[in-house]
Amino acid sequence: MLRTRLQNSYHKKMNKNDIFDLYTDYLITSFSATTATGLSTMLDGSVSHDQVSRFLSKQDFTSKDLWMSLKKEIRKIEDNSGVLIFDDTVQEKAHSKENDLICWHFDHVVNRSVKGINLLNCLYHADNVSLPVAFEVVTKPIRFCDISTKKEKRKSEVTKNELLRGMLLSCRQNQLKWRYVLADSWFSSAENMKFIHHELEKYFMLALKSNRLVALSLADKQKGRYVRIDSLAWTKKPVRGWVKGLEFPVLLHRQIFTNKDESTGTLYLITNDLEATATIIETIYKKRWKVEVFHKNIKSNTALAKSPTKIVRTQTNHIFMSLYAAARLEVLSVKQKLNTFALKSKLYIKAIRLAFEELQVLKDRAA
Repeated sequence: MLRTRLQNSYHKKMNKNDIFDLYTDYLITSFSATTATGLSTMLDGSVSHDQVSRFLSKQDFTSKDLWMSLKKEIRKIEDNSGVLIFDDTVQEKAHSKENDLICWHFDHVVNRSVKGINLLNCLYHADNVSLPVAFEVVTKPIRFCDISTKKEKRKSEVTKNELLRGMLLSCRQNQLKWRYVLADSWFSSAENMKFIHHELEKYFMLALKSNRLVALSLADKQKGRYVRIDSLAWTKKPVRGWVKGLEFPVLLHRQIFTNKDESTGTLYLITNDLEATATIIETIYKKRWKVEVFHKNIKSNTALAKSPTKIVRTQTNHIFMSLYAAARLEVLSVKQKLNTFALKSKLYIKAIRLAFEELQVLKDRAA
């Protein structure tokens, strides 16, 4: 019966000339490596290994394709108070052959360089739903010799900050509604803040490193009298000032938070929303955590690194499909009133039960 349902689902989609949703469903329901052969076997050969391989290699799926695929769902939730959350993530693929995509990237989580994928995402959060609206894979096609180590290294043609600004322009072109841009200190360059403030005429709430310099008055700014933000006499209220490199005033806020091990940490935040209170700043910036959950989703729930594809195009297309699958999983989780991990667990339990039932049938036949 299950096999019949799978075959009927396949034929329904193939009537529309589309393996797109089939591959997405496969990523959501898989718990191990995801291969063209695996999808073909699951459908009892109704879709061939070659059909899946051709699907992954016939064209380049881009950030524009992701937007067009999710536009309908995004329009349902978008709101003028929405936020755009930017962050990159590194997925290690230590045993894959190195190329322009799978190469060495510095991973801040483990504080060392690892061989794998570096992915920059733009997540849109509104109405308690988080959906990806743009992405860029970091490629390093330029090879050079490091003079100090005498070893060959790679670098990108564009920086991640340049990629971020390009993604913001795409969001404006798509007429997406949002109020704030959120990101960690990696993306809090003066150039990014100027771009958001002047070019986009939007607000940002970003983290700053403790050594950023600030002047507390226009006179101090004009005379070049800057001090480190970690040396300020902080109170519970945000401080108005001028960060070095910016010509417009901003609000600065120090947030003290408690870690799971009961230790405390300090977060320095900056915004060009001069009307924001400390509560507003902390509440809005807390939404940045949604992108961390999204990255955990694509790694744990939609098989980001579980494809053995060999070339850059198919590898990139699999990444695209993993992002799209995570978005579909998010939409489904909202409708089912379960978080994505609970929903994935529900699928896993169902799969185990079906496997257990099949085992009993096989045992009875062998008896």
